[in-house]
Amino acid sequence: MNRLFSLARQFWPSPFQRASHGEKWISAVGGFFAILCVLWISHGVLDQQGTAMLVASMGATTVLLFAVPHGALSQPWPVIGGNLVSATIGITCAQQIADPYLAAAIAVGLAILAMYYLRCLHPPGGATALISVLGGESVQQLGYQFLLTPVLLNVLVILAIAVLFNLPFQWRRYPVDLVRAETDSPLDPAEETMITHSDLVYALSQLDSFIDVSEQDLIRIYTLAVHHRHSPVPCHLYGEECEHDNEHCLCRQLMAHVEPEFVITDGGKR
Repeated sequence: MNRLFSLARQFWPSPFQRASHGEKWISAVGGFFAILCVLWISHGVLDQQGTAMLVASMGATTVLLFAVPHGALSQPWPVIGGNLVSATIGITCAQQIADPYLAAAIAVGLAILAMYYLRCLHPPGGATALISVLGGESVQQLGYQFLLTPVLLNVLVILAIAVLFNLPFQWRRYPVDLVRAETDSPLDPAEETMITHSDLVYALSQLDSFIDVSEQDLIRIYTLAVHHRHSPVPCHLYGEECEHDNEHCLCRQLMAHVEPEFVITDGGKR
């Protein structure tokens, strides 16, 4: 029964993925302006079918840039490289393989492989590869010109809007390197723990899977966690300290969702 309950819980929204109402509205408004510009650009180059398909791919890119601006998949190189590499592969497959469905499948597979090796993994790139093959007559007529207009033009416009729109918000500036260091809670020298770039590289290599968290955010999460351990912070819900006897504390609620064998107590793991 416990295993069944644990499996069912995997389909429930994660309690750790919380954002304020303001953050959600900022993401929505930014996405609105970005996709409006993409629609205008694409409609001037492609027919209705091609526009609809390309905007679907650019819409996925927009979600990443405005809802997850600090994610590894959302940074400029994955956005530019992922879309352009995928489009190039898709166009080539469309021209060299007669069966469009086979060409589309091969294009997506090769696009994933290429994005991995070029370190520009970007999920909407798979859709861009598909569009390059199945986007209709207007896309096929453009050939490799499709790379520049509208793909590259759309990508550059989305990136520019993401940079400008997020700039006033100190905690979500894009790209992630623009986030000011003072947003992090500083640690006293005695609280510092040694974690280096090489440590992170080694740890991630042992997972043998792509992790959509930037190195800066990994260090920031680690630093905040260590700082919270040494100096309890006010609870996000009630403004009270995160004490052991406070059952309403947000931290207590989140820890209730952690598997029992991974809960850390003063005596160690239980």
